[in-house]
Amino acid sequence: MPIKIQSPTVIKAAGNKPKVIEEYIGHVNSKTGAVSIARMKSPPGWVEPGQTPEFDEYTVVLKGMLRVKSKEEILDIHAGEAVIAHKGQWVQYSTPGPGGAEYIAVCLPAFSSETVHRD
Repeated sequence: MPIKIQSPTVIKAAGNKPKVIEEYIGHVNSKTGAVSIARMKSPPGWVEPGQTPEFDEYTVVLKGMLRVKSKEEILDIHAGEAVIAHKGQWVQYSTPGPGGAEYIAVCLPAFSSETVHRD
C-alpha cells in the first residue's frame, strides 16, 4: 500500500550558516533506512565540514549553484545539473554564489549522523 508523506521534517544542518534541510523520506520523517530524500536550501556563503560518508549521495540542483569539493577536484553544479558523490570518498559541499542554492539530495542508504563521518 502506498504511504503518503504529508510534509517534511526540518532537520538541523551542519555548517557555518543556517541551512534548511527538509527531509521527506529518511530515518527521521518516514522511519526509512534504505533511502533518504531531502530538499536543501543553502544561503550564500554557506559551507559545511568535509565528510566521508557510508552512503552514495545523488544531488540535483534546482536553483543557484552548489560547489562540490573532493580530494581530486572542485565541481560547480548549476541549476539543471546533477552530481553523484560516492560512499567512502571525502567530499565537502558549499554554496559560495550570491544566491545560495536549492537542491534535492538522495542518499542510499539513508543519511544518518552516525554514517556521515564529518571532519
